[in-house]
Amino acid sequence: MEKMELISRETIKPSTPTPPHLKIYPLCFIDHIVFRNYIPILLFYSANHHSKNHQASKISTLKKSLSHVLSRYYPFAGNLRDQLSIECNDQGVSFLVTTFTCNLSSILHKPNHQTFHPLFPDQLQWNPMETPSSPILAIQINCFACGGIAISVCMCHKVADAATLCNFINDWATFTRHSQNQEQEQPELLSSLPFPVPGASFFPQENLPVFPEAAFVKNDTVCRRFVFEAAKIESLKAMVSSSGNVQNPTRVEVVSALIYKRAVSSLGLTFETTAFRTAVNLRNRTVPPLPGKSLGNLVWFLFVTNPGEEAELQELVAKMKDGLSEFCETCGKKFGGKKKDLRFITECLKQATSTRVPEGGSLVCCASWCRFPMYEADFGWGKPSWVTTSECPVKNSVVLMDTRDGEGIEALVNMEEHDMAKFERDIHLLQYASLNPLVQHGS
Repeated sequence: MEKMELISRETIKPSTPTPPHLKIYPLCFIDHIVFRNYIPILLFYSANHHSKNHQASKISTLKKSLSHVLSRYYPFAGNLRDQLSIECNDQGVSFLVTTFTCNLSSILHKPNHQTFHPLFPDQLQWNPMETPSSPILAIQINCFACGGIAISVCMCHKVADAATLCNFINDWATFTRHSQNQEQEQPELLSSLPFPVPGASFFPQENLPVFPEAAFVKNDTVCRRFVFEAAKIESLKAMVSSSGNVQNPTRVEVVSALIYKRAVSSLGLTFETTAFRTAVNLRNRTVPPLPGKSLGNLVWFLFVTNPGEEAELQELVAKMKDGLSEFCETCGKKFGGKKKDLRFITECLKQATSTRVPEGGSLVCCASWCRFPMYEADFGWGKPSWVTTSECPVKNSVVLMDTRDGEGIEALVNMEEHDMAKFERDIHLLQYASLNPLVQHGS
């Protein structure tokens, strides 16, 4: 990546002060064990939608709309008070603007996540929060010579999950896009946006024990991008369904099962000692379901362990489906609602803050961001050309994201270098996935 210049660094505060009765924002019982590192997301917008001369006016509009949206997402403008709450003191969020001498096309042609670090504010991606007063949210607007723009957002994971981050970005984009229409006053527009609901409204800490934050162990990893096109995924689904034991496998199930199987095989591991863990969104799995705009870490973990010595793909998918069904009956119902079980929750929190991997064992971790409307974030310049995240320094971790057409899947796989050298050459994986193809940003 060519020369970067930092143009400005500001702190953007909410447009209206947070009311006194909202000054202390309680975190939910899942938030309290989450480590204080930053979740990153990166949205690219091609020069087709705005010229280089208009970049300055776009940035001015972004700052104004961000200030208004922060009055809704007021906890993001505060700082962590302790492990259980945020002080909503309106200290604001970091807002950086940079310019690059290269064109956006040079990045999208053969994307290299290892070179994306300068695109993120203060390179916070996946890094821990340095002090309690560090910003909960940091944003960087990157302007390219061609007129293209890349917006990166880093959100403290203790406060929000990827779904929350996506909701925030979309609300910011919606407000920015519509606020350019002078017929609608900004206060009216803001009131039309659904208010995010605090996760503690559903999962309050109450009298639950306070456990230590879960460890976040950084490894020396490399990242590779594998793209599964829709036709290849349909082929995987057909193969899994042909046994008759698996009905209606999903895109995420077949792709994550394939990655798990090929990782175990290519790295010389065994299913007996290598577990699979995936994050499950609780919002649509509680009884009753939570609002889509629920704010916080409203996810829990599903484990697939010991699926058999030589498990076939359909067996892995069947295990995942059975596990999800059991998950909904336990975590989905016992975490909240009429069947809330404090003893069960306490045991879950206790297990989450200790390792689930036996000595000498391994873990493949997966987080699916598929179906989150990340490609709907239109700030008035059209939808993103490409949405991605940063490489993650956790070995054998995978983030799944939609392709731009919403039918394929991009898998960002993070492994130690000697393991990745084997995994990226696995012929059974490459039957279905393309290794780092150019970004089809024109479609």
